[in-house]
Amino acid sequence: MNRVKRGVKLFIFILSILLVFTVGYQNLEYNWQWYRVLPYLFVFKNGEFIKGLLLDGLLLTLKISCFGLLFSFIIGLLSAFARLSSSPVLRLVSWFYVETIRNTPLLIQIFLMYFVIAPVFNISAFFSAVIALSLFEGAYSSEIIRSGILSVSRGQYEAAQSLGLSTPVIYSKVIIPQMLRQTLPMLAGQSVSLVKDSALVSTISIYDLTMQGQRIVSETFLTFEIWFTVALCYLIITVSLSFLIRRFENRLKFIN
Repeated sequence: MNRVKRGVKLFIFILSILLVFTVGYQNLEYNWQWYRVLPYLFVFKNGEFIKGLLLDGLLLTLKISCFGLLFSFIIGLLSAFARLSSSPVLRLVSWFYVETIRNTPLLIQIFLMYFVIAPVFNISAFFSAVIALSLFEGAYSSEIIRSGILSVSRGQYEAAQSLGLSTPVIYSKVIIPQMLRQTLPMLAGQSVSLVKDSALVSTISIYDLTMQGQRIVSETFLTFEIWFTVALCYLIITVSLSFLIRRFENRLKFIN
């Protein structure tokens, strides 16, 4: 019964929001032209599939996000281990990295990477964006991973040592699997944040999904149609990513 009441309240709330937007758009007297959006996604010409600007941007966003997710996890894992190591130097370096990155805006970090560091090492705009995103998200992942490792009881580490297992085997077979089970929801949140934060790479002239949207809007003035489509594309990516991570989380629980 309570579930039905919650469903009715949610339906009324959504309906109210839709009514507000409908009335508001009628007052704007905006001429909706959704039929013009599809060619910016894809077209079939003479039986051949041709990508549109938005689809090109979407694929580039996916590419940046995939590299960013991989590198941010590696950076976060290494930083967490450095923070937990017995070396004062490694702990200090890891602490400095995490605190510096977490307490400065991502947009500034992207600018510093692209305009200051990239010209020195001849790094392309694409990899400048990937590195900046990876370092930013890696700092947050580092603290998540570190807390997950600390949550594993010391007794399990000692028990594995008593069985004669080496330190790498202990971490790969005992510590990290348990850490993943506990931190996967938080890491999933960081992964979704990385995808959304990737929109900022458009500021350094990378024609990702956001930049392509800006380009199309400036040429066609299809403001609402294009930005709604761009938002939907990001929503599809993040929801799909959350679904895949949730499936992986359930599989880990089943294995456990």
